[in-house]
This record gives sequence, C-alpha cells and structure tokens, in this order.
Amino acid sequence: MKKTFVMLVIACSSLLCFSAYAQKKDFALIEKNVNITASDLFHDLNKTKDTLVLNGDKRIRNVYSINTNYKRETQQFIDANSAKVPLTHLTKGKHIFVVEQVPLKIVFVVRVLQDKKVHPLKVEVEKITASNNEKK
Repeated sequence: MKKTFVMLVIACSSLLCFSAYAQKKDFALIEKNVNITASDLFHDLNKTKDTLVLNGDKRIRNVYSINTNYKRETQQFIDANSAKVPLTHLTKGKHIFVVEQVPLKIVFVVRVLQDKKVHPLKVEVEKITASNNEKK
C-alpha cells in the first residue's frame, strides 16, 4: 500500500513537470559572445524569446545573420545605440549574427527552435543623442 502511494506520487509529479516543460517551448536560444571586447554590447533575447535585443554605448551600424545554408536572412542598417530585431521571420536552425559597431564586429549564435511565424519584418530602433546643456 505504501509502495503504491509513493509510486503514484512520483508518477503525478513527473507528469506535472513534463506538462510544465512542454508548455514552455522557447522560440529561440542565444549563445552569447563572452569575449571581453564584446562586453560593451548587450545582446540577449526578450522574455518571449522571439526578438533579439541589442543595446550599447557605441552606435550599432549594421546587423545581419547567416543561416546554415550560408544565406543572409536578416540584414538591417541600424545606426543607433539600441535595436530590437524580430526573429519570427527566420527559418528553423542555427543563425550566426554579426553586429557591427565600428571598428568591431561582434559575432554570436541564435538557434531558432520553432518554425517561422508569419509576421512582417519590423526592426525597432531607438536613437540616443547627447543633450545640449548650454549655460546662459
């Protein structure tokens, strides 16, 4: 009796864990560049893991990705300090991203785990400018 109860508890808990894991399928994963020269660029995915978030002190000139067939699926001229690049138009598989911050090119990998969603490509750019503090 005691053994049956323990087995039932284990079975129920494993089912709950599996169902929670099955509901939490990520759209993509990121393998960040850990080089010290890349530390000035924040590069990560948003909470839903379907958008690449880029922020830095230096201006981001260009962002592009190369898929496993050596074709570019994303190429955006940014010219701002931050940007959000949607990943929903990318094909499933490994994508090498290159972010150009003159004179650096920061390289990292994004793995798209699900088939692409049908959304128009829209890159959000936020320009940061220095304020003019003049004394009168």
